[in-house]
Amino acid sequence: MSKWLAPIIIALACANAAAQEPPGFRAYLDGVGAEAVAAGLSQATVSAALASVRFQDRAVELDRDQPEFVRTFWEYLDAAVGGSRVADGQARLSRHTALLAEVEGQYGVPAHVLVAFWGIESDFGRFTGDFPVIGVTATLAFDGRREAFFRSELLDALRLLDRGTVQLPLLGSWAGAMGQTQFLPSTLLQHGIDHDGDGRIDPWGSLADVFASSANYLRSLGWREGDRWGREVRVPAGFDWTLAELSVVKPLAEWQQLGIRRTDGRDLPAVEGMPASLILPMGHRGPAFLVYDNFRVILEWNTSLHYALAVGHLADRISGAGPLAGPRPDVGRALNYAEAEELQRLLLALGHDPGDIDGFVGPNTRNAVRGFQGDIGAPADGYPTLDLLAQLRVAAGG
Repeated sequence: MSKWLAPIIIALACANAAAQEPPGFRAYLDGVGAEAVAAGLSQATVSAALASVRFQDRAVELDRDQPEFVRTFWEYLDAAVGGSRVADGQARLSRHTALLAEVEGQYGVPAHVLVAFWGIESDFGRFTGDFPVIGVTATLAFDGRREAFFRSELLDALRLLDRGTVQLPLLGSWAGAMGQTQFLPSTLLQHGIDHDGDGRIDPWGSLADVFASSANYLRSLGWREGDRWGREVRVPAGFDWTLAELSVVKPLAEWQQLGIRRTDGRDLPAVEGMPASLILPMGHRGPAFLVYDNFRVILEWNTSLHYALAVGHLADRISGAGPLAGPRPDVGRALNYAEAEELQRLLLALGHDPGDIDGFVGPNTRNAVRGFQGDIGAPADGYPTLDLLAQLRVAAGG
């Protein structure tokens, strides 16, 4: 390339980047920088970190298209637990037996559970992300859908840089998660462990730090040593589907009285007072699960039901359990972001409050779906489908 053309091309590229940057983004960064310095971070660290930040359009796109929310349960599970993932996890469990046993003994989190998180988060360290962490957290904070959350993560990423825990260029996922088990900046800041004793916390290159930090985080979230995450179950005909929600908690003995059994027909375990909830990731026609307190801990790591079920199931498979027994119903594809938002607006118009109109199907939206299903005489399982959306359009006069 001509030495005369190079500066022109670079200048044009910078102009294009600036043209694509939303108005106000640079001023927003200045505000974050001022807040960070006021909180005691060095001006040099903050200036160096924010100087090269560019608006990350792709991060915004991916925030609206998360696989946990726009795939059906079986699509998500097949991707998370299919292929060689189980065999690979078993091989890793065997290869790192001593280290994992040491961490399990210290923190109380089973080795096969730690390996399952490792496998799903980064395919056992094969992919830890190539997005600029400062850039994506700044972008998603400015985007506004979860401004407070991502602004806080951006500030914590700057704190990690200021302490020397991490260095630039700092790379991670589209949402700013880092390392082999994809810790957000706040998680690494609060729960990172230097288990190998080399004087630094390294979530990328030190498996000792990866496993210990993950176990330390899970323990802090309330992991119950010796308990399962949950189990697949069989639900009787004529069941009251409104009971299938995380907010409904009953002892195992009560679920037993309601007709819930293990998939092979045997009684549920006779564990005194064990609290459990029933969830249906594909509605009443799909598989069913009783989940316990440790499942809720996994949800603290990632709030997706699909994610938490995948971690639990992969952990079971790594420790020798077989595939799921539940059916694979043909319910069509999952709703995309725009369709889920339309669903919420239609539910609200018909008197069923879905909570925030945000395009994500959470417990409030599922409860609103149940209300509409009750109106039309359908099984009130809270599962939104394309067919249900079509019925909502008709009911709303569309």
